[in-house]
Amino acid sequence: MNEISLADFHLTMQVLDNLDVGVVILDENYNVSAWNTFMQAYSGISSVQIMGKSLFDMVPDLPKIWLQNKIRSTFKLRMRSFSAWEDRPWVFRFLNFCPISGSSDIMYQNMTLIPLRSLSGEYTHICLTITDVTDIAKNKNHLHESNKQLTHLSITDRLTQLYNRGHWENCLADAFEACQQTQTPATLVMFDIDHFKRVNDTYGHVAGDGVIKVIADVLRRTKRQTDMAGRYGGEEFGVILPATSAELAGYFTERLRNRIEQETVFDDQRGSINVTISLGVCEWNPQLTDYKSWLEKSDLALYESKKKGRNTTTIINSDNCYSNSKGEFIMAHNDENTTIK
Repeated sequence: MNEISLADFHLTMQVLDNLDVGVVILDENYNVSAWNTFMQAYSGISSVQIMGKSLFDMVPDLPKIWLQNKIRSTFKLRMRSFSAWEDRPWVFRFLNFCPISGSSDIMYQNMTLIPLRSLSGEYTHICLTITDVTDIAKNKNHLHESNKQLTHLSITDRLTQLYNRGHWENCLADAFEACQQTQTPATLVMFDIDHFKRVNDTYGHVAGDGVIKVIADVLRRTKRQTDMAGRYGGEEFGVILPATSAELAGYFTERLRNRIEQETVFDDQRGSINVTISLGVCEWNPQLTDYKSWLEKSDLALYESKKKGRNTTTIINSDNCYSNSKGEFIMAHNDENTTIK
């Protein structure tokens, strides 16, 4: 009987040593009772060195507290548990050598913890199996990054790297719905480049694209992180300012307008180019029927800035009254304007 048991044990150990997974058996004090060839190869620690010794003394870079809690929980519940690489990329800090690139990366691992019963029926040991899932993890991460890049490309204007019109309009529709539900203020700003056709005609379309890119860069530096900026089309831009009144938006638009007025775009052949912008501002109000009416109101304010000579900000309210950056209100009556101080 002893000979049969010894033979069976010998066969079992051969199987464990030839598995393409790591096998570690621990007692309740975290002392190592089994340490297969996989673990020896990747850790550099032989079974002779580690058998009967504390796992955490011999492998100091383990996530000790986390792993001890997992082991105690498995003992207590008397059922297997699992740790996936998505939650914790690795338990044992093993290098995974890539024969194609010749590079080494940390091995991504799944770990299973299995409580083991002794001949007396008591749970006295626990088995940890470590599975190398590096290829799966890398493929999934690569797919995730590719999807992120595709998503970015699908919502980004190629020239300015701001939101493209389609995505920005979706943001505007969402902002409009949020205002309706919460009754909190938000302000829409539309602006375009003054006399942009003249820039293209004088300096060429390549220079014109350069002007658009510079303005987009100034816009990006001026807006808050929560503000949503997009290229609406051609030389026209839109900015959604959440939780912002029209009065506060006026500070943003004037800062943006002044910065662009002072910005110089250099053209290799024709020298420096200076441009200005005209802006229209509309704060959300309950009288607006949808996001398109919000857009139309902001465009009306923008056209008013054009009528007033460009390079200015105009704010429109729910009564179609206009105010400029100096706080003067202008009531539109046909072609005549009456200024109210």
